[in-house]
Amino acid sequence: MGAAVRYTLSLHRPEAHLFRVTAECRAPVREGQRFWLPVWLPGSYLVREFARHIVSLRAYCGAREVSVRKVDTHTWQCGALPKDEPLRVEYEVYGKDASVRGAWLDTDGAFFNGSSLFLAFAGREAEPCTLDLAPLPKGWGGREVLSTLPARGKKPLRWRAPDYETLIDHPFAIVEATRLAFRAGGVPHEMALWGRHDCDGERLTADLARICAWQQNLFGMPAPFARYLFLVHATGHDYGGLEHRDCTALVTPRNDLPWPGMTGTPEGYVRFLGLCSHEYFHAWHVKRIRPAAFSPPDLHRENFTRLLWVFEGFTSYYDDLALLRAGVIDEATWRALFAKNLATILQTPGRLRQSVAEASFDAWIKYYRQDENAPNALVSYYTKGALIAAALDLRLRAESKGRVSLDELMRRLWREHGQTARGLEEDEIYAHLAAVGDAAAPGQGAALARWLRTVVEGTRDVDFNRLLAPFGLRLHWKTDASAAAPELGARLSAAQGQGVRLVQVYTDGAAQRAGLSAEDLLIACNGLRLESPAALHAALTRARAGDVLTLHYFRRDELRHTALTVPDAAPRALEILPLEKPTAAQRKLRAGWLQRAAG
Repeated sequence: MGAAVRYTLSLHRPEAHLFRVTAECRAPVREGQRFWLPVWLPGSYLVREFARHIVSLRAYCGAREVSVRKVDTHTWQCGALPKDEPLRVEYEVYGKDASVRGAWLDTDGAFFNGSSLFLAFAGREAEPCTLDLAPLPKGWGGREVLSTLPARGKKPLRWRAPDYETLIDHPFAIVEATRLAFRAGGVPHEMALWGRHDCDGERLTADLARICAWQQNLFGMPAPFARYLFLVHATGHDYGGLEHRDCTALVTPRNDLPWPGMTGTPEGYVRFLGLCSHEYFHAWHVKRIRPAAFSPPDLHRENFTRLLWVFEGFTSYYDDLALLRAGVIDEATWRALFAKNLATILQTPGRLRQSVAEASFDAWIKYYRQDENAPNALVSYYTKGALIAAALDLRLRAESKGRVSLDELMRRLWREHGQTARGLEEDEIYAHLAAVGDAAAPGQGAALARWLRTVVEGTRDVDFNRLLAPFGLRLHWKTDASAAAPELGARLSAAQGQGVRLVQVYTDGAAQRAGLSAEDLLIACNGLRLESPAALHAALTRARAGDVLTLHYFRRDELRHTALTVPDAAPRALEILPLEKPTAAQRKLRAGWLQRAAG
């Protein structure tokens, strides 16, 4: 069967960041065809209105131009066609989004998601489509075209997709890249890495192979893809990732990559491996196991679900755990990562106002659109969702004496939803947990499901001291002397020698009680100029609890002053420490949880 829609993409003017696209519908609606561009892309829950980057658009039937009018922010309507021939839409798209979510084109290369470039023809979205790439610009001989979209026959620069959703789920990079290849579980994997770097590819591929193999073993062989590709852009400071069915697009600080001669596993490298692990896990959990609300996704509008704590949160638990279980990091490193995440949540006032179910539902208008009040009003369904996953894992293991774990729940989700393509209904996770919980402790599954619902729909903190005790571990708070003004109750930034900017002010903190607000510019403390956050931290460090400091600051263009009462120093850093004399049962549970294992 021939393709219903054919796309031709030209890297038209790299210096102006302009793509040129021709989209041809073979059998359009004669009375007037509609076409549209997605307003969001799966994996990133924000209405991004990609259509705003289209700078010109015209439609033709044969040699004759057809009238086009826009009917909403992302949809166009053609007039009646003069004859029974294909409809051809020609348009230009501005691409300067260097993130993993959009489209970017300049004289160095190109990267794009199809959701930014390829118009969908209404009624034809489920039919096959093809993509042809026009010859690359002159002087681009060293650049490669990288994608996992299947090639169209034996012809170069031609690809075929069974439907529109598949087409836009395959990003493309056209760059000069370092190619790193490895196998995991018998499946060929590759990383294409571009941007200036001095990466030790041998170290990186060895570590990734272990992580990927562990994840495959967790869900069960064979892997759901025939090959897998990591597309990685190394920059100065950017960070992020977006999952796809058989690849991922990542951007990372180049200094997080391993370098020749590197010893140990530095924090930045652990962060990069965790990012790779997170997006790779999504190949099972989000791309195949997915909410019913996204099955399939409606790309015209927001798709609401209360389950992002399951999909992003559980993935955030397993991403670092996979590093430990694969033997890439040690237990002490993992415990430090987990403690940091737990401390982050416990020090976020918003956790007491928003449940993770609410956070999931409101991701479209809150999590992805945070402002200065976000810490006081929001909770991260990533971080708290990971803590809930850990709590479930601990309960299942403790109550079954190590026979059952969260791994069983993940495999159950894979069998019931990933391998069947049946979306997970909003309350179905509780029934799955009840079944797994009964295997852990007969008759206890329903109670465990009720507990989970209470945690997910409420704002109560999980008692990790109690949950960790059977594993011979305990929580310990310590004062972190390196934290910038921990007593202030605010996040600060330097204002280029002009003072100290309050970026965020936390609920009931000393700064808020003194009447300070986000965006205030502190310029003096007790009559002495403040040039940096370190200067304010030094003043607070020298003061005693109960002392009163006079702060001068600008709010907008008005000079003001206030009295700030110094509170007691609060502990800021959290540790998870082993008991000095754990029992044999505690050692056994802890080993089963944190030692290398293949799911």
